[in-house]
Amino acid sequence: MLTSLRRPTFDEMNLSLGKRARLHRLMYEHGPANGTLMLLPLDQGLEHGPIDFFANPDSIDTDWVLRLAVEGKFSGFASHVGLAEKYMKAYAGRVPLVLKINGKTNIPGDDDAFSPLSANVEDAVRLGADAVGYTLYVGSPAQDRDIAQCEAVRRDCEKYGMPLIVWSYPRGSAVKAKGGIDGLYAVDYAARVACEVGADIVKLNQPKWEEEKASASPKPYNTLKLEEHEALAKVVKSAGRTLVLVSGGSKLSDEDTYHKAQVAMEAGCVGLIFGRNMWQRKWDDALAMSARMHKLMEQFGQ
Repeated sequence: MLTSLRRPTFDEMNLSLGKRARLHRLMYEHGPANGTLMLLPLDQGLEHGPIDFFANPDSIDTDWVLRLAVEGKFSGFASHVGLAEKYMKAYAGRVPLVLKINGKTNIPGDDDAFSPLSANVEDAVRLGADAVGYTLYVGSPAQDRDIAQCEAVRRDCEKYGMPLIVWSYPRGSAVKAKGGIDGLYAVDYAARVACEVGADIVKLNQPKWEEEKASASPKPYNTLKLEEHEALAKVVKSAGRTLVLVSGGSKLSDEDTYHKAQVAMEAGCVGLIFGRNMWQRKWDDALAMSARMHKLMEQFGQ
């Protein structure tokens, strides 16, 4: 059943002219082109190392992934500055760029998670990007400098008319002790934080219900046992006038991938940002999955 939730309009989001023009390209001129978003991220090489490319050795070639972004008709391609500078020139204008401007390796773990800047909003303008991506670790002991760094990025986004997509991820031992990083309490909080700090779009993981972990969540979350679409719909409401993207995460089966996308769209999300669930598939399978996503998106345009 289709959702009754209505996504916020550009007017309701109070977008500047530059942000409106860039989001229009992403949402109405590329990909499904009906007001939804289907982004293909390739930031995992920094965040996880080359390990993710073993599942499909072709994917270590950024050109292969960019061809998938074009032929699979994605709304945009998200990467760090090095990949954008080395590979995007041949694809400029064919698929929009979302420049990821901060990141970290996963070698030290995430108990004190913080992603320093690896690029800036001026780089995004120089490279012709239509949005920037920023990872904010909600609940990490380093969140004071993280929020301050994000605020500086937000000001530059306003200055240059660049949409800000916040990868809002709960992290740290305090979050783990209160229901886990993917619990409803944590994801719901992360959605609200993104709205409060000025994100135009927030990228989130779908909340998961694990009874043992959920019981450690603060009231009333410790008693909420919602169906997956109800839980995600609650998160969408908490995000207010910030659009919500659901992350694909680790590679799933074809049917589980489709189900995750369907739940996201029915819950009121603006779209999907699926990386490994696309480029870890072989070429024909990846194109087939992107075609299934397009067909799903046709039902949710506005």
